[in-house]
Amino acid sequence: MRLHTLLFAGVAAFLPGGCDNADGLTYQGYAEGEYVRVAALEGGIIVAIPVQRGDRVGDGALLFQLDQTLQIAAREQALARQAQARAQRDDVNKGLRPTEITALKSARASAAAALTKANGDLSRAKELFAKGHVSKAALDSATASHDAAAAALHEANARLATGGLPARADQIAAAEANLKATDAALAEADWHLAQREGYAPSGGLVEDVYFRVGEAASPGQAVVSILPPANIKIRFFITEPELGRVHIGNKVQLACDACAENLTGTVRFISTQAEYTPPVIYSENAKSKLVYMAEAIPDITPEAFHPGQPLRVTLTTTEQ
Repeated sequence: MRLHTLLFAGVAAFLPGGCDNADGLTYQGYAEGEYVRVAALEGGIIVAIPVQRGDRVGDGALLFQLDQTLQIAAREQALARQAQARAQRDDVNKGLRPTEITALKSARASAAAALTKANGDLSRAKELFAKGHVSKAALDSATASHDAAAAALHEANARLATGGLPARADQIAAAEANLKATDAALAEADWHLAQREGYAPSGGLVEDVYFRVGEAASPGQAVVSILPPANIKIRFFITEPELGRVHIGNKVQLACDACAENLTGTVRFISTQAEYTPPVIYSENAKSKLVYMAEAIPDITPEAFHPGQPLRVTLTTTEQ
């Protein structure tokens, strides 16, 4: 049963027509709080709860911590894979190592020397063939050796030129895509690790702690409940005849036996649905018992009010 229904059952005799003064501007109300129940999105064993019921915590305060063993291991694995992917990406963007370039230069020099020798052999073979001292076959052999040496030098030059270039464009693109995938995997691991701790979304009073260290919390199950001061409001009820005199933005005076003086609030909500207190069947004769719930926000020190606390709400500004 809703709290305001219970309260009205007790104050109905005190509230003829919903008010307790001659002009109908003072109403019985009560403080209400909207609690924030901080839950773990992923379940696990609770290893720390650094707060207890009644503590006041600040915005972002640590409320609880779950076991992180698996999540830390998953993050380390994702971090290692990211480092490997980054190294592979960097490698395909580079040419050969200096020692490999040196080997290619040596091979080029050897090919150049072989071509020089082949040039000499071919020249001599041509002279001897012209004088009839060697056969046509010997000349053809010298020519073939020269052509092979020239081709070998061309290949050595090409290898040396290619050795200073990065990998092909498609290999580089594949390496970049692999690195992005590992970045995403690391971000996911970080997210799962972050879910092992619960923090206060805003400062407030710790209203309850539902678990003890060593117990297991299920996914989405609240571990700690807090009440931020901004979530404290004052509810009161307006009779149907008085409904037109109360508007959002009206100022109200808030009073109770233990409250400080001159506490004020501002009307922020008026329900569009009628309620009865005590419950009666609607009729023209009983419509004076038709009420509408309204809510006022305390202007200062909302933490001075406690949920369920009875209050007198007096309108200090009205519109006719």
